[in-house]
Amino acid sequence: MRKSTLSRVLALTLSVMLVLTACGGNTANNEPSGTNETPGTTETPATETGSEPIKDLVISKVLTRELETFNTLYSQRAEDSENLTNLVDPLLEVDTYGKLVPAIAKEWGTEDGGLNWTFKLRDDVKWVDINGNEKANTTAWDFATGLEWIMNFHKNDSNNTSMPIEMIKGAEEYYEYTKALSPEEGKALTAGEGSKFLEMVGIEIPDDYTVIYHCITEKPYFDTVATYNCLYPMAQAMVDELGGVDGVTAMNNENMWYNGAYTMTSYIQGNEKIFTKNPLYWDKECDLFDTVTIKMVDSNDVAFQLYQSGELDYVILTESNVKTINENPNHEFHDYLVPDVPSKYSYQFHFNFQKNKEDGTPDTNWNTAIANTAFRKAWYYGLDLKEYYKRTNPITPMVCENNFYTMKGLVYNSKGTEYTELVRQQLGLPEQNGENMVRLDKAKFEEYKKQAMDELTALGVTFPVEVDHYISASSQTALDSANVLKQAMSNTLGDDFVKLNIKTYVSSLNKEVITPKLQSIALNGWGADYGDPQNYLGQETYGNDNAYYSGHYSNINFMTEDTEATKDLLAAYREYTRLVEEADAITTDLDARYDAYAKAEAYMLDNVLILPLNYSIGWSLSKVDVTSRMDAMFGIQNEKIKNWRTNKDGYTTEQAEKLEAEYEAGK
Repeated sequence: MRKSTLSRVLALTLSVMLVLTACGGNTANNEPSGTNETPGTTETPATETGSEPIKDLVISKVLTRELETFNTLYSQRAEDSENLTNLVDPLLEVDTYGKLVPAIAKEWGTEDGGLNWTFKLRDDVKWVDINGNEKANTTAWDFATGLEWIMNFHKNDSNNTSMPIEMIKGAEEYYEYTKALSPEEGKALTAGEGSKFLEMVGIEIPDDYTVIYHCITEKPYFDTVATYNCLYPMAQAMVDELGGVDGVTAMNNENMWYNGAYTMTSYIQGNEKIFTKNPLYWDKECDLFDTVTIKMVDSNDVAFQLYQSGELDYVILTESNVKTINENPNHEFHDYLVPDVPSKYSYQFHFNFQKNKEDGTPDTNWNTAIANTAFRKAWYYGLDLKEYYKRTNPITPMVCENNFYTMKGLVYNSKGTEYTELVRQQLGLPEQNGENMVRLDKAKFEEYKKQAMDELTALGVTFPVEVDHYISASSQTALDSANVLKQAMSNTLGDDFVKLNIKTYVSSLNKEVITPKLQSIALNGWGADYGDPQNYLGQETYGNDNAYYSGHYSNINFMTEDTEATKDLLAAYREYTRLVEEADAITTDLDARYDAYAKAEAYMLDNVLILPLNYSIGWSLSKVDVTSRMDAMFGIQNEKIKNWRTNKDGYTTEQAEKLEAEYEAGK
């Protein structure tokens, strides 16, 4: 799916000799969201370039993508997992076509339609320290320890619990059991033989190198979960060495254990990371860099300057860089513009229904307004984002248009129909035309705007309603994009209706903004953790402690029925949740399952519980071959720096086109 998209875009670009830039938002600041890493190997020859491959890769990430935890089990942020996936390995990984392939598990399967899954592990996977010294073997018990850690309320703060609860027998019961314990009692639990965990939860360890998962119902897609954090391993010996739960929570690159392709031998927060090839890595046939250096930069404009000076091997291009290079045939990089990998993320506006002011008191004006259905529908039918898309794609901005919640290409029914096409049909939306946003409707916008203003004025709401949007204080790119969004809202929704306030955070969006509930909107994306719509739609269900957006962004789980508007909003969320649960109950007929999910997603969009924003489609200058990267619409493996081809001289547009053709021919 990814590379097919690249082929179509590349063909269009070459035919008109124009280029696109990265299209997408990273949480609240609209930095390009996909990886800031680049493929390459230490041994694989560069493709017909006459150039040697790179052995020590140097790449960049914007400061807003700094990691916040070294615990893979705890992370639910792409900013964390894109680093940690290189340090700790899971049961399975994916190939360049997104197909599941062995990793720590050498064999796997189900004999009963997905009710029970058996994974046979390699016996040569080593845990090592930062310097590559052996600590222990990676065994089946480490996967039991990892799952216990996630399902233990007092160890993992409920992070990554939704998938095991949805799928694995006894997982929810164990979570509730630990929740009722004191912190001391909960933290003392383990997954060893005879443990309460093994007694309650559907995971079986018949020997040191076999793991069996018992599902609640048939889960034919369960093996796709094996690429995601919730089924990653953790060594109990490491927990003991670090002094228990609190030690693991505070662990860093110097004292954590590794079993992945690299160890992080240097970490200077906000400045630089160095990955060093793991000398005991189990995959002896793969190609790795000797080192990967990640430089943290203020913006991709700074990264471009470093690429120009030869200090980086890859850069995602901004709007201004694309224009500068594309419009000058004599520019040194004019013939080196290459398509980057479109990310697997679908981006949306996420509304905060329980917003606070900076003094901690409720923002009643915003909370009352956003609970009103007509207010949200006015946004849906009226907010034209074309100018906003031009910030990252000044040539063909409408390739960024997104009208759905679930990412395109995740699943297909038995007739080959892609899932979001089912949603489009449910909504009655016309097909995208590449010219204008197809969901816009001037008459409906004006109708809902008037209705909202009449209803809300009667409730004491003052207009324009102030919309607080937070961006990184250090990012000029984020500020420029926010100003374009502000103008788009002014031009299309009207200054009499809403006013966007651009506010900033210093270092952590989560700690400074999301946790204290200061934002009105968050521009955020979701990439599937496994291959099923439930992973998207389940994040928005009402009353579910483990629904990521319901508990962290929309805060709908904390809403009370104190007004008619909130009653209507909660009724919509309850109906949406019912539809999602109804779809999830269909386990043996995937066509019926996808149809039911499409109905639930269409209901969500029709009630504008979220507002679709964009897709991320990037262009770059690169000394790497993006077709050599792992590629799937689920899991965290796409960012693993393994078996990547490189060219020290950089790939030309012509070479990129040839590599793409070779990739397509290899399908």
